[in-house]
Amino acid sequence: MIEKIRTIPLFSQLPPDELAPLISGNQLYLKNYSKGATVYNQKDSCKTLDVVLSGSLVAYSLLENGSAMTMFEFSKGQILGANLLFGDTGIYPFTIYCMFDAQILHVTKKAAADFLHNYHFTMQFIEMLSHNSQKLNRRITMATQKTLKENLLEYLRQQSVLQHSNSIVLPISKKQLADYLGVQRPSLFRELKNLKDEGTIDVSNRTIRLNYIQS
Repeated sequence: MIEKIRTIPLFSQLPPDELAPLISGNQLYLKNYSKGATVYNQKDSCKTLDVVLSGSLVAYSLLENGSAMTMFEFSKGQILGANLLFGDTGIYPFTIYCMFDAQILHVTKKAAADFLHNYHFTMQFIEMLSHNSQKLNRRITMATQKTLKENLLEYLRQQSVLQHSNSIVLPISKKQLADYLGVQRPSLFRELKNLKDEGTIDVSNRTIRLNYIQS
């Protein structure tokens, strides 16, 4: 277990003899979650710092229009609860569930506080906090300041950069894309049709060609 924990950059510089007593004292423990399992419900208390060791998690919020908006996606090495564990309220604002089978390392508040005396851990922790904060700011901007068309085109552009092509394959289902954009599926399908009709994109199942980007 110690070697598995130390493969995560956040813990890579922590000495094994510091981790061992925390494991035996149940201040560091592993837990497995099945695909579709809810890890935290909205308004649950945050009692541990969590690190994804394998699998993938999603945090979503229910919107007034009845749709679910994906706020975060967590993959291997990423942390949950870092901004809540030492806060005044420490309440999860989103529901978090497993997209795939996952294994999570749970770290008690006391153990996390002890680790913050380690320079490497602290710098990694701050970097991850900053990364999560920036992601949340982008999601808030997407939800409040941009139209569905703008958000959809921005997502497609990002995928074009990641896939190094102006013809992309959606890495998620259209239902998941609708959740990511915070809309219901009919709204997404209408916008995709509008973009196709105006010649901006071509759509074939999950393959989308971006005609406004030169190959």
